[in-house]
Amino acid sequence: MSKERGGKKAETTEVLIVGCGPVGATLAALLGRYGINTLVIDKAPDILLMPRAIALDNEALRVLQMAGLSEDSFARIPIPQVQMHSPVMGRFATANTRGSLDGHPKLVTFYQPELEQALAGRLAALPSVTVRRCLELVTLHDEGDVVSVVVSDDAGRQEEIRARYLIGADGASSLVRSLIGQDFQGTTYGEDWLIVDARQRAEQAIDHVEFICDPRRSVPHMPAPGGRERWEFMLRRGENREQMEHPDKVAELMAPWISSSDLQIERTAVYRFHARCCERFSKGRVFLVGDAAHITPPFVGQGLVAGLRDVANLGWKLAWVLRGQAQPQILDSYDQERRPHAVSMINLARFMGHLVMTRHAVSAFMVHGLMRLSRLLPPLRRHLEELRIKPANRFRQGLFCAGQGLKHLLPGSQLGQGWVRSGGEVRLSDDVLGERLLLVGFNTNPQAGLSAALRSRWQAAGGGFLQVGVQNQSPETTELLEDLAQSLSAPASAALAVVRPDRFILCSGPAGCAAELLQQTLGLLGK
Repeated sequence: MSKERGGKKAETTEVLIVGCGPVGATLAALLGRYGINTLVIDKAPDILLMPRAIALDNEALRVLQMAGLSEDSFARIPIPQVQMHSPVMGRFATANTRGSLDGHPKLVTFYQPELEQALAGRLAALPSVTVRRCLELVTLHDEGDVVSVVVSDDAGRQEEIRARYLIGADGASSLVRSLIGQDFQGTTYGEDWLIVDARQRAEQAIDHVEFICDPRRSVPHMPAPGGRERWEFMLRRGENREQMEHPDKVAELMAPWISSSDLQIERTAVYRFHARCCERFSKGRVFLVGDAAHITPPFVGQGLVAGLRDVANLGWKLAWVLRGQAQPQILDSYDQERRPHAVSMINLARFMGHLVMTRHAVSAFMVHGLMRLSRLLPPLRRHLEELRIKPANRFRQGLFCAGQGLKHLLPGSQLGQGWVRSGGEVRLSDDVLGERLLLVGFNTNPQAGLSAALRSRWQAAGGGFLQVGVQNQSPETTELLEDLAQSLSAPASAALAVVRPDRFILCSGPAGCAAELLQQTLGLLGK
């Protein structure tokens, strides 16, 4: 749409996303499910055909599933183990990443251009989403009821765009973040690393991730789809970008794995790893997501994952407000819910980075030796090897009924995903839950005892009903999911829970309290 303003036409949209990387594109796809008029701009003329981010976990794959990407949308390699090696004591720690969680592998590597191409195809199929490239943000002004921005194309022509909400998904050097006065504060640890991506390694690449924790030079090493393999070399003091990116130096570093005659380089680049986070992820009608809000070192593979968590949290809230199904105050919960967990992940990455980047031989010997000894203690070994060290994605405060609910359906925690049968078809449960806000009955009909007036209010606020149970339960008025592995309906007693579109539990209680749960939820939505 366009609007006359000062003699010139200003394009208008409900949501303007600055940045069409994986995080911005995923948010656009999530908004497109609701028919929200969304414009995505990016200064790049096309997708950069170079590897960058490389790791995703089961939570990230679940978000991409919600955004409409199928398992075969882009290639991925499941990673069975993450190993940590010392030149003195060999393998001193292992993390078990084999198997799946919530319907997806626990850890995969991928090729970022393929993911971006899959997302571009998804956006092209959504009528309410428009992508405009070769457009760069110049200024923005939050006018209270709308955000007005000026953008410039690659020929220097400027135009105005007006949006109800603006999302900064423009990366670590975010201009949006600077323009709203949310530049990163305080100190960061900064380390320079040379990234080397090699190709034509299909028959020779390792099948796991390894960290070579050598005080002389630490090296993470991992496979990637398409016969690719990645190495990350920590720069020593006195080394610089020009030295490290020189072909002779790259060949020298790669010699323990590949001879110079066989070396096929796809990309070399020196990056500085940072650990930073904004004081707030939003200001007025402007929100920050992904690297624009927080920068995470790559040592636990959570950089892109954190950004995908951001947009899963924010997307449905924007849609509910824009469709008039909730008051704008619910948007305050985005920062409340996401920032603490993002900080926890940054701290974990810093901790793992110190293990990898120990420059002193004595410190390395002590730290790595203690980690090896910890494997002799079963509780501590399980804590480390089964990834229990990873902070749970659970909210401390936000848009849920804190301090209430059932322990096995704890408000502020995420509902798991399992295989279900719906309409005779076996599917993952998220595909059936869709983009709805749902009152879910576990082994009970969620609509039992509800008045027609309350059902109507609930449906007007974007709510629906769903029953999860076994085949012999057949409610006449509610859609039934047959829980094939009883992974969702495991509680023996009947229970109810309000499940948000991002699959977090808003409130829960025993059967018979459906009216109370709906009233609580409507109150939180301001309806």
